[in-house]
Amino acid sequence: TMQSSGHRFRDVEHHPLLADNDSYDSSSSSSSEADMADRVWFIRDGCGMVCAIMTWLLVVYADFVVTFVMLLPSKDFWYSVINGVLFNCLAVLALSSHLRTMLTDPGAVPKGNATKEYMDNLQLKPGEVIYKCPKCCSIKPERAHHCSICKRCIRKMDHHCPWVNNCVGEKNQRFFVLFTMYIALISAHALVLCGFQFFSCVRGQWTECSDFSPPVTVILMIFLCLEGFLFLTFTAVMFGTQIHSICNDETEIERLKSEKPTWERRLRWEGMKSVFGGQPSLLWINPFAGFRIRRLLLRGKKGGPEFSV
Repeated sequence: TMQSSGHRFRDVEHHPLLADNDSYDSSSSSSSEADMADRVWFIRDGCGMVCAIMTWLLVVYADFVVTFVMLLPSKDFWYSVINGVLFNCLAVLALSSHLRTMLTDPGAVPKGNATKEYMDNLQLKPGEVIYKCPKCCSIKPERAHHCSICKRCIRKMDHHCPWVNNCVGEKNQRFFVLFTMYIALISAHALVLCGFQFFSCVRGQWTECSDFSPPVTVILMIFLCLEGFLFLTFTAVMFGTQIHSICNDETEIERLKSEKPTWERRLRWEGMKSVFGGQPSLLWINPFAGFRIRRLLLRGKKGGPEFSV
């Protein structure tokens, strides 16, 4: 108990509150929330970076097979154009959503803010309980959880996803939902195109079916079917889980831990609007919404992007 501020301070490991003479070095993490927003967020995790690169390579592979094996050799001009434009647009939207998820601060709590000065500025009520994370020495807001990979406390942390090399939290959940949705869509589209292509090739006895030889064509399409089926299953389930969590105003961690809500849950529609922003519109499915190229260019003029980990 701190007599000076009249409130109680707790953490899971019962570490004392940082005092003025503590040896904790917070110089690397004492930047304000505004400064954090101006940094390029990137997690230096080997497994996550490999998974993120694999995601891009698999999408590029699918685009190669769809474009050069199935669509360009087709004699139906409009079939090739319509499906080519649709598939490539979905691929761009999926990869853009992936980038926004990976490079957006998920809602990290500033490190080392558990100081007496910061506590006094909170203007807490007498007897109010607050929590400190002993791992990153920060005041933990309600519903925040510490990620051992990001090494930060994340507001409304849902889970850490290696495929996007980042946590899914308060500020980037929207982009993660869009990523799963667009990957599921291009996977379904690829499977449908594979079905039409196999039917066309069998009917034409593999003559003029593709610019590649029949064995190569079959192998490429089989791998695409396997990839499409696996990604469609995984992302469709993840998309449904995310929408369910948003509508119930409950993160995956809270659901797994069966935590009783101490907060006032939003109504289903209010939860969707809080994640996707405002009233329903096309901006909800636009991963470029809110992206400021001018700010990114100004960062470059200042000496390159800062990587916050």
